[in-house]
Amino acid sequence: MADILRDDDPRCAELEAAGYRIVGESWGAHLAVTDLAELRARRSRADVRELQPEDARALHGLESQTNPDYPFTPATAHELLDLKQTVALWKPGTRLFGAWDQDVLVAATSISVVGDTADVDFASVLASHRGRGLGAAVVAAAIIAVVEDDGVTVVGTGGAAVNDASLATVRALGFTVDERWRSYEL
Repeated sequence: MADILRDDDPRCAELEAAGYRIVGESWGAHLAVTDLAELRARRSRADVRELQPEDARALHGLESQTNPDYPFTPATAHELLDLKQTVALWKPGTRLFGAWDQDVLVAATSISVVGDTADVDFASVLASHRGRGLGAAVVAAAIIAVVEDDGVTVVGTGGAAVNDASLATVRALGFTVDERWRSYEL
């Protein structure tokens, strides 16, 4: 089992001195939503719509194809769900959005709302469609929806430090990376 600490925790130096090694690094980011104009511009770059339970098979297919590409760290594992678990993603407080290329789901995200805050749970983009802004488009659509419909004012997310595309996406959407984490093992 790994010890996961913020990089500014004094215990990091103690663990390193005791011979622990860093086996993963991750980050957390937050967006105080004050203006939706930039998010709307990002969203408009794709055919994005809110996913419904009848889209579960398409989402499961996308996740099955993209799951091997998710970087694994003790703090950022992305579990591949079976179809029944995928259907269970549609629950109170959680919304899912996807980008389509004709009838193929090529990007998706999940966002969970608690009070006036929300967390982007995951975002996936089919390998053949990466680099086109689709990850940003689906996340932007999700944020717009929860701000307008649920009164969300702050959105958080996080990811593995080695996932440059994810980090670039959140920065492009206006998030501020305000937490960095280290996973240690002996």
